[in-house]
Amino acid sequence: MHLTSESFEHRHRIPAEFAMGTPEGFGGNRNPHLAWSDAPADTQSFVLLCIDTDAPTDPSTVGRDDMEIPVEQPRADFVHWAMVDIPASVREIAAGSCSDGITKHGKQAPKGPPGARQGLNDYTGWFAGDADMRGKWRGYDGPYPPFNDLRLHRYFFRLFALRVPKLELPEDFTAADVFHALQPHEITEAAIYGTYSLNAKVKG
Repeated sequence: MHLTSESFEHRHRIPAEFAMGTPEGFGGNRNPHLAWSDAPADTQSFVLLCIDTDAPTDPSTVGRDDMEIPVEQPRADFVHWAMVDIPASVREIAAGSCSDGITKHGKQAPKGPPGARQGLNDYTGWFAGDADMRGKWRGYDGPYPPFNDLRLHRYFFRLFALRVPKLELPEDFTAADVFHALQPHEITEAAIYGTYSLNAKVKG
């Protein structure tokens, strides 16, 4: 199975139109185009995840003008998208078809392929203490790494082919729920990643 995108080149920068944050403020927050081929013949559904594997683990260092987050700080995953029950007939998601702009307090019914379900992303927890932004953030919300981070963030788009048409998940499911539920049903996986940074010192 092969996963590709017309919105960014594998291992290269993601354009700002697909990010939540830019050096000037909010970005376009559009989901990127994704397409896949050569799915196994017995595929009954797909799962799509987008995960930043380079999120800082010390919140006290984030967004500070008086320091930069060192590259060597331990990192953790930050989930930007979790979509399940994508019909086996689907082979492409158009740019901007699932997210186009920022919805305060999160998208409550994000668009997507008919029959697909979209879970909570990690902005749900990140904005929990912000009265202007807190809520249930569902579907795709793009990159917004700390401007003071010296590490280039990588955003992995992971597509799983499953041998079941639907996963048993709670209404407000997370990527962790998805990983647990898909394990017995996974046939194969394809992945690509793009990079992003808001720090002018970070190249690549």
